[in-house]
Amino acid sequence: MNSIYVTADEAVRKIRSGQRVFVHGGAMHPLPLTEAIVRRASELKDVEFVHLHTEGPAPYADPSLAGSFRINSFFVGGNVRQAVNEGHGDYIPVFLSEIHLLMKQGLVKPDVALVQVSPPDRHGFCSLGASIDVALAAIESADFIIAEVNEQAPRTHGAGNVHISRFHCLVQTSRPIFQHLSEELTETDRAIGKYVAGLIEDGATLQMGIGNIPNAVLNELQHHRRLGIHTEMFSDGIIPLVEKGVITGEEKRSSKGKIVSCFALGSQKLYDFIHDNPMISMREASFTNDTNIIRMNPRVTAINSAIEIDLTGQVCADTIGAYQYSGVGGQMDFIRGAALSEKGKPIIALPSITKNGKSKIVPFVKEGAGITTTRAHIHYVITEYGVAYLYGKNLRQRAKALIEIAHPMHREWLEKEAMSRFRYL
Repeated sequence: MNSIYVTADEAVRKIRSGQRVFVHGGAMHPLPLTEAIVRRASELKDVEFVHLHTEGPAPYADPSLAGSFRINSFFVGGNVRQAVNEGHGDYIPVFLSEIHLLMKQGLVKPDVALVQVSPPDRHGFCSLGASIDVALAAIESADFIIAEVNEQAPRTHGAGNVHISRFHCLVQTSRPIFQHLSEELTETDRAIGKYVAGLIEDGATLQMGIGNIPNAVLNELQHHRRLGIHTEMFSDGIIPLVEKGVITGEEKRSSKGKIVSCFALGSQKLYDFIHDNPMISMREASFTNDTNIIRMNPRVTAINSAIEIDLTGQVCADTIGAYQYSGVGGQMDFIRGAALSEKGKPIIALPSITKNGKSKIVPFVKEGAGITTTRAHIHYVITEYGVAYLYGKNLRQRAKALIEIAHPMHREWLEKEAMSRFRYL
């Protein structure tokens, strides 16, 4: 295959009405290519965009373009949330570990893949940079592949190296990839971080995402030793722990000594850290989120969050009632993997109340809500008021344990609801 450099507008000319277009996710969103497709909106009809979370704008999600473009997403990020919930797009519930199967089995096969890569090295290999996730599966499945070759994209070690000959069109750019900056930690975040950190043992293998609670946990791990990382994603919070020798990966059994992830999202400092760093192993989601691989590591401590959790332990993490907020993602992959790991600890960590003061621990999840993680999979639940261990407990015992870590102003109400449901506690 002979790859050629063209403009973004020239590259997308071969996209036709009715085709399915995969968009590279996270910080590696190839925005110049999606913008070029939108400039062809008047010529196109029923082009379907599939992707995970993408940073930056999603110009094809504009309601005025509904006749030309439609979203059919594996994950609902903020840039497409309105479109999906207003009926201009759809969401596919699927574990992150299985998205590659949808592509390879032809169930959601892309006709065209849009990716962003680093410039080729002296052997002709480009890197998928900060986001490998399901992009490799898309490249392997698509009939036509367009690559934005960005001079500022990080080159990462692992499985994300693709020879330039695999691409049908190349578009040369030089721009910073998308950043996601951390917010200031609250007292609630810090309290939750301390409780979670208290459960993490030396030599543990960690999975955590992005946001205030993961950052609060990482801040409390300065005096831990021999920690490893096998995760779906990571952000800036791990950098100080690597620099201080806290994260070494020496006790891991899978990819020993390596920080394993399928995407990274954070500041430019993070992207500089992962660039050409042999300690970082970026792998596809089918590897990072494979329960059989996760469980190989010792003391896997999986830290995930929730929108709400009911008194039996059912976790809703991707919807607010019928409103689709995010996606199933990899929570279940890691909750199960941690549970099966030797001395593993699956953790759901969340503030006890919303910003509006409503309890996140509820008698019943909202009508229309999706259950992301079942009550049979839950072990630890943590709020700023403590730790509830639910594994092996019956429904009444679970309710009592969860009420004890609910916000004090909601405990009486929760007790009354539990008494009505379970007759006694």
